Amino acid sequence: MLLLTGATGLVGSTVLARLLAQGEQVRCLVRDPRRLGSQRVRVQIALGDLTDPPSFRNALRGVHTVVHLAAAIRDQPSGSIEELNGIATWRMVEAAERRGVERFVFFSALGASNHHRTRLGRAKAHAEKAVRESRLQTIVFAPSIVYAPGDPWLTLMERLALLPVMPVTGSGRAEFQPIWSEDVADCVIAALGRPATAQHTRYELAGPDTLTHSEIVTTALRAWSRNRPLAHIPTPFVSRGLRLLALAMGTRTPATWDEAELLEVSMKSARGSADARGLGVTPQPMEVVLGESG
Repeated sequence: MLLLTGATGLVGSTVLARLLAQGEQVRCLVRDPRRLGSQRVRVQIALGDLTDPPSFRNALRGVHTVVHLAAAIRDQPSGSIEELNGIATWRMVEAAERRGVERFVFFSALGASNHHRTRLGRAKAHAEKAVRESRLQTIVFAPSIVYAPGDPWLTLMERLALLPVMPVTGSGRAEFQPIWSEDVADCVIAALGRPATAQHTRYELAGPDTLTHSEIVTTALRAWSRNRPLAHIPTPFVSRGLRLLALAMGTRTPATWDEAELLEVSMKSARGSADARGLGVTPQPMEVVLGESG
C-alpha cells in the first residue's frame, strides 16, 4: 500500500493517475474526498490533514511507501506555512518510522535553506532536514517552478494579461528553470520504480531553459497571443498592496505576498535537467508546452 498526500494538487493528481494506471494500491490522505473527482472510487481514503497528526496513524496502517506532496504556499485557517510544510512533515516522518514504513518520498524546493528569504524556503529546508535525518529510505525531489497550462498561477497571469500593461513583481530578474507537472510526475514514477542504491537520494528537477521572471511572463503572453508591455511594480508597493488585499479578502484573496515573493528569488540547479534525464525523462521547454495548449 502506498500513501499519497497532496493527491488533489498540481503534481499529486498527475502522480495519482499514473500510479492507478500501473495497478498500484493507493491510499490518499484528504480533507474532502470529493476533490478527488472520479478517482475517489479507485483509491482508499484516509480522512485527515497535515494539521491533524492523529489522522496519520490510520493513514499509515499497512503502508510501505509514503509519497508526501502536500504543501501550502500561503497561510491557511488550519495552519501557517511553517506548520503545514515544516512541522507537519517532521510529524509525518516520525509517524512513518513508528508504523514501519520503508520508504518516504518528499517534495522540497530548489534553493531551500535555513536562511532563505521566503518563509516557504525556510520551512522546506526544515522539512528536508527531518526527512534526511530519518531512519527511513528516502527520496527528496527539489524542483524549480512547477507549472501546467490552466494551473492557478498561469490562470491568474492570464487574467492580468487582460490589462493594457502586464504587471510584474519587482525587477523580474530572478531566474528559474520551469518544469511541466507532467514531466515532474514522470520523474516521481521513474524514481519509485528503481531499486534503492542509497538510503537517501536527492533529485533536482529543472526544465531545459533558464528564464527570468520577466521572460516567463513574456513566454506566456506569446503563447496567448497577447502583446503587452511589462510594468515592473516596485517590491514595497507589491508587498504592501497584497498584505492589504489579504486583510480585506481573507482566504479569498487571489494572491498573497508570500506567493509573490517566491517570484523574486531564483530557483536554479547547477545540474540543469541532468537529474530528470537520468530518470529517463526529457523535460519539455515551457514555450512548447504552452504553445501546444494554446
